[in-house]
Amino acid sequence: MAKRTITVIKGDGIGPSIIDSALEILKAAGCDFDYEFVDAGLAALEKTGELLPQDTIDTIAKNKITLKGPLTTPVGEGFTSINVTLRKQFGLYANVRPVKSFVGTKARYDDIDIITIRENTQGMYSGAGQIVSEDGNEAEAKSVITREGAEKIVTFAYELAVREGRKKVTAVHKANILKSTSGLFLKVAREVAERYPQIESTEMIVDATCMKLVMTPEEFDVIVTTNLFGDILSDLCAGLVGGLGMAPGANIGEDAAIFEAVHGSAPDIAGKNLANPTSVILASIQMLEHLDMGDTAERIRSAVADVIKSGDRTTRDLGGSHGTTDFTQAVIDRL
Repeated sequence: MAKRTITVIKGDGIGPSIIDSALEILKAAGCDFDYEFVDAGLAALEKTGELLPQDTIDTIAKNKITLKGPLTTPVGEGFTSINVTLRKQFGLYANVRPVKSFVGTKARYDDIDIITIRENTQGMYSGAGQIVSEDGNEAEAKSVITREGAEKIVTFAYELAVREGRKKVTAVHKANILKSTSGLFLKVAREVAERYPQIESTEMIVDATCMKLVMTPEEFDVIVTTNLFGDILSDLCAGLVGGLGMAPGANIGEDAAIFEAVHGSAPDIAGKNLANPTSVILASIQMLEHLDMGDTAERIRSAVADVIKSGDRTTRDLGGSHGTTDFTQAVIDRL
């Protein structure tokens, strides 16, 4: 059997150091992958004058699986977000953001296990109809939801729930106010729910969801929602387990998938061996699960959990005093 080749984008800021950490751990766990390294973000801009070079796009298309560090899109200056560009380019319609409590983190809860499934290509982030008046006094943006887009993402959420033995799917919306777009999403979500009688289906308005996630997060299992709400709710969920450093993300389409750390590039601590690599390690675990390597994924997850629980060589954000390399070695020692 041919070796699996994975595209790797190390990214900006702390990206290279945390990606190196994840790759070392994959190797220690016995993963025999080939890697093709390409650039995007500021690293690519400096080398090629482009944030997302054609060579990078071609390599992602060829290998179909990508592991990526955080990328910096320069603010303003007319640059489009690289993440949004990648999602559109490869039709990565499903953003999968799991959060799970790890004992030993400075989190407010200790029993969180929620997956947020966010539609990635439509809604407020599609970039459709963004207009600012000539005098700069009025701005408008358009949200577009299609029946096909809504059906794809809700079906994806239920299929994931079935596959992972989840009990409940909550469709989150604002159909009471956004009667057209959110209304269509909710209508389609109800239709899809009927095909999965074995899964408990609920629906909730987005503001009530925010409150309930903070007060009674144990009520949630799988959340499925539109682009903007999903962006906000998935970060809220990350806050329940200790922050973005503990939250991975997967962007999945019909023929490509990109697995990433969801936090920023933290240029202030780049090159100082301080960053917590957990987010991108968890993203590599998502990647293994996607490749049907669940046993290896579980071994790595247990090793990470044990390092954090025991406080063995943990980084500062986890209450320790160690750096990226020590933390990585602590995980490898358990593999």
